[in-house]
Amino acid sequence: MGITAMIPGTTIDGLLSEGKERWQDIFDADAMRMQVMLICPRKERKILEMHGDMVEHGQPVIGVFHRPRAEARLLEEQGLNPRDASFEFLDLATTDLGPWMQHMITSEQWIRGSVSIQPVPFSVDVPAQRAFENITMICFRHPSLPAIERYYLPFPPTSIPNKCFVSLPRRQAAELARQQAEILGVGRAAEPATPEPIIQEEPIAPSPEPVTEIVEVDEVTIEQPDSVPLPTVETNQSEGPQSVTDAITKATTDGFDEMQAAGDELETVDVPLPPVVEEPQSEIEIEFRALVTELIANGVEPSEMVDDPRWDSINERAAAVGFETWPVFMELTSVE
Repeated sequence: MGITAMIPGTTIDGLLSEGKERWQDIFDADAMRMQVMLICPRKERKILEMHGDMVEHGQPVIGVFHRPRAEARLLEEQGLNPRDASFEFLDLATTDLGPWMQHMITSEQWIRGSVSIQPVPFSVDVPAQRAFENITMICFRHPSLPAIERYYLPFPPTSIPNKCFVSLPRRQAAELARQQAEILGVGRAAEPATPEPIIQEEPIAPSPEPVTEIVEVDEVTIEQPDSVPLPTVETNQSEGPQSVTDAITKATTDGFDEMQAAGDELETVDVPLPPVVEEPQSEIEIEFRALVTELIANGVEPSEMVDDPRWDSINERAAAVGFETWPVFMELTSVE
């Protein structure tokens, strides 16, 4: 399958002359090429533009559409209304003609014929034209359109300046087509200009002018403050220090006397201590204490007591009744 690109403002001859530079290895300058004419209903022109996307082909296929204007009446004289049809000229490799037209002929019953491409007569008012020799060309037309024998052009088919639709033969050429042309369907629509923000200035209300009020001096009443008597200071104090040094000395002496009195009071009070109640020892505890005491008396180190054959038996029975031997062991070994 191919991929179609649209290149504006060029001709078939111009693209062929730049084919090696544009498409590099995709374009074979030595391949034999030919031109054919296609006539389709105007409503199917878009399908014809994209036809290369659905066809396998080995070389680039270049197509250009022509719309009759001043020469339209010459087609009407042959029984074809030019407003009902679109006219395309294709330049393609001869090996690609069969795959390109296969679907149209087998499925849509397009009709193959021939047409004579002739220059527009000088009697027709065409401002720009160039004389060229008549060209007999293979023509494929849709079965709904009548056949014509002559088609008139102001320039040769490969020199018509217009938008050219190029179908490149391999999808891996898509990136190359994007760099050099406009991918069909994307278009060249100009990006909408970003509107400039409109700044609306709010009207500033004029500030009211200050009103100056004139007050007569006679109308002002000044209130007299109430007199507050000053506090009286007694000069003769019967108690208390007369200076800072005396105050510190007195406070220190009084505090020391109070602490000494409190200490003497604590010494005179004899608080009896609560009697120590010893919990009764279980049989397993008595047996464990006796074992540890015996081993200590025999000079066995605490770390070697676990090697005694009676140690494991007593510890197992102690664990069974919930007696913890470790605190007792630490008590006995630390005392010794």
